[in-house]
Amino acid sequence: MMTDKEQIRISAKNLGELAMPDFCPRCFWIKLKCKLPYQIFPGIFSSIDSYSKKITWGYYEKFGKLPDWLESFGDFEKPIKAPGRSKFFFIDESSNVKLTGVVDEIVQKKDGSYFIVDYKTARFTKTQDKLLPIYRVQLNVYALIAQKCGLDPVSGIGLVYYEPPTGSSIDNIDEATFDDGFNMPFNAHLLPLELEPETTVLPLLAEVRKLADMKTPPDGTSGCEDCPKLNDILQLLK
Repeated sequence: MMTDKEQIRISAKNLGELAMPDFCPRCFWIKLKCKLPYQIFPGIFSSIDSYSKKITWGYYEKFGKLPDWLESFGDFEKPIKAPGRSKFFFIDESSNVKLTGVVDEIVQKKDGSYFIVDYKTARFTKTQDKLLPIYRVQLNVYALIAQKCGLDPVSGIGLVYYEPPTGSSIDNIDEATFDDGFNMPFNAHLLPLELEPETTVLPLLAEVRKLADMKTPPDGTSGCEDCPKLNDILQLLK
């Protein structure tokens, strides 16, 4: 049954903040109440993600298959046009939290199931990426939303890291440069993640509702780097 509490809107990536080891409930509560921006990424990363999608679709349209570097993810058949922002959402009735997101890629496998891919322009590490908890939540949210939107079943999720080989030497400068710029290649690395949308996402939605219902901020996490900065701001406003 839908709760009568005010609806909260949160993106998949922002929900993933709750899964971080250094998550601070006080900072999160303030962001919820004040509707502050969580983080602003440079626009170049969105541009690279958009270009990555064009590469996937362009390769499929020319060769009738997905790029070779995606093969280890599974028996893929074709990319699927992802629902737009206005349609790709899910409202959890128990918490009245509206989950939103923009999925990078949805691929249909030969068995009819769907695989969700998120592109990252970053160095590839299997275990050392400190943002992996956010990415796990983010992709499981996408899986949950996709299934609610009729793209069912989702059988897998994973990250594709497009890593610029900046440490490599440039063997042929003529091929790397042209009159008004230069080319930079990207190496693709794949990292499958555990698909657990219900157990990963729903407890976090309950926590968001719990924090949102608090009239006063909870205690901050010991060692939080942002709490002292906020305290300094509050002192300046006195």
